[in-house]
Amino acid sequence: MYGDTAWEIINMTQWIHKPILLEEITKNLITNKDGIYIDATVGLGGHTKEFLKHLSNKAKIIAFDKDKDAIKIAKKNVNDKRVVFVNKSYTEIKQEVDEINGILFDFGISSYQLDNPEKGFSFRFDGPLDMRFDSRDTLTAEYIVNNYNIDKLEQIIRNYGEDRNYKKIANAIVEERRLRPINSTLKLKSLIEKVSYQGGRINPATKTFQALRIEVNSELENVENGIDIAKNFIKVGGVIAVITFHSLEDRIVKNIFRDLKKTKNWQLINKKVITASREEVKQNPRSKSAKLRLIKRIA
Repeated sequence: MYGDTAWEIINMTQWIHKPILLEEITKNLITNKDGIYIDATVGLGGHTKEFLKHLSNKAKIIAFDKDKDAIKIAKKNVNDKRVVFVNKSYTEIKQEVDEINGILFDFGISSYQLDNPEKGFSFRFDGPLDMRFDSRDTLTAEYIVNNYNIDKLEQIIRNYGEDRNYKKIANAIVEERRLRPINSTLKLKSLIEKVSYQGGRINPATKTFQALRIEVNSELENVENGIDIAKNFIKVGGVIAVITFHSLEDRIVKNIFRDLKKTKNWQLINKKVITASREEVKQNPRSKSAKLRLIKRIA
């Protein structure tokens, strides 16, 4: 459910990046060693760093990320003149390029963000209910839980969290905020645990936290908008690669690729979704939920 990559924390200030499905993506995405490519969600630069090994000095990678802290770390990790870093959403691709040979969308949330208490994405730590990828945005999870009406809360938890206990959770949130603001990750987690079944392997707060994160960052809309924009810039022979981490995102990508294929201008590279190998999952447990889909422009 969580994460697109794995990080090991060292002194809470450094992260070691383990990009997933690296070989599968690189061999399909890099079709022209002199080409222009986009890493739409660069994170700390793991995929970009590998791509550069297969590109000439004429090549270029434009690396997008909404998280300014991730951009700073990625610059240090990659440190290559062929890479241009852009602290913007991938939905703003058209402002940066005319044509590209390929693009990687790595959707979801990184462990770097999960493991930073100040980001407020995880209930493993006590932190503010923030959940913004881009600190310049105004909507936060704290605002949602303390201001959205009960119908809207139910809708978010049901649709984005796919939690059958959405009514109980939404009602508990509304009742609690009448007494005091819900302003921390552990407060929200504790509240959800009181009203939700706890017999499973996954903490009952997991789905609500996912739902809030999706709402705060307009994630599903951005998945659709990002691919819809990117397809207009791909050269013939170029590839769109997409990694997703939960069924809501994967369903959107699957449907978009199906519609592109019907135009006869695009060809699916993998008819069945690609997942991490048993060995990769063993080394990086967070790769278990990753799904890779690829499509090539042929006309």
